[in-house]
Amino acid sequence: MAFDFLVPVTDKVLAFTELLPPQSLGKNIHKHTEKKGLPVFANATVAIFGVLESRNAYEKKPTQMDMDEIRIQLYRLMMGNWNSTILDIGDVEEGDTVEDTYFVVKQIVEGLLEEKIIPIIIGATQDITFPTYRAFDKIKQMVNLVGIDSRFDFGQEDELISSHSYMSKIITDKPNNLFNFSNLGYQSYFNAQEEMDLMERLFFDAYRLGDIASNIGLAEPVLRNAHLVSLDLRAIRASEMGMNKEFSPNGFTGREICAIARYAGISDSVRLFGIYEAQNSNQTFQMIAQILWYFIEGISFRVKEYPSSKNEDFTKFTVPTDTEELIFYKSHITERWWVEVPSILPEHTKNNSPALLPCTEEDYLEACNQNIPERWFKAYRKGFN
Repeated sequence: MAFDFLVPVTDKVLAFTELLPPQSLGKNIHKHTEKKGLPVFANATVAIFGVLESRNAYEKKPTQMDMDEIRIQLYRLMMGNWNSTILDIGDVEEGDTVEDTYFVVKQIVEGLLEEKIIPIIIGATQDITFPTYRAFDKIKQMVNLVGIDSRFDFGQEDELISSHSYMSKIITDKPNNLFNFSNLGYQSYFNAQEEMDLMERLFFDAYRLGDIASNIGLAEPVLRNAHLVSLDLRAIRASEMGMNKEFSPNGFTGREICAIARYAGISDSVRLFGIYEAQNSNQTFQMIAQILWYFIEGISFRVKEYPSSKNEDFTKFTVPTDTEELIFYKSHITERWWVEVPSILPEHTKNNSPALLPCTEEDYLEACNQNIPERWFKAYRKGFN
């Protein structure tokens, strides 16, 4: 069993936990310990684990990621008013080869997904996204991946997989189960024009840092449709992370990235959340802990809803334009919006019915002004699932 490769939470962290108040996360998380073994998986909501593999880092890591300090910062935070059962199942250390580590990570994530538990991964490098994506092979025919990142991470054609090129591996690896890739927070000066062109050709979605920062709500419908979320901490500005190397002066603020994490948690499609490229600094440890707190907070507010004209919890809006008649739905419960997209791949939807694409109220207002939303066009041309 791949779970046998997990290293328990250290005695140092367990000793720190003893000093915490009963309302703290540390006192309420069910932990993998040397003495008691793995916690019970039944009815668990999320399972946190670290992945210490860093050999495929684009910039070599001078020191190993300090999971003890990340845990200490997480454990000292207070529980929200949640119904979530949280597990900490320990860490995956480097295997004999990188491929060995990938295999173990894939097997662990597969096991958690089959148990309907959301894996939360804290990884040294973002190439760990690849084995987590492959873990969906058994449970999901097509996967929507969202990268929160200043770069698209396609890398060079002849480059082996690294934390800057894992997306090329995902796109080309068989079986090709990637349906859509969306990037939140890219910064143009970090991405070659060829990468921008590739995003366009594949009908992938990309949202500039400035656009998301000026309207954080743009991230919500993107994450509402995601199955797997991969956060590169280098998408956050250096001053927020207490870092001066490998981090950019521009990026998301702490408040913005926590709002995005909460949106990811609220999305009932998100089955896995990964945080990568951690550097060892007290500010970084606190940031990771607070991002995780907001993600778990979001999970507690999940509402399963699927719009239809027969459901009284939704209002249907029909918007005629010069070329198309667009059908929008608004939820009375969450005030979220969807738009119908006629699928060019009818086998992807039940009974050949139109697919429902998460959108914003601004998309509806744009359509009322005879401007068809760009997200609708991309979904239509791609054959939205």
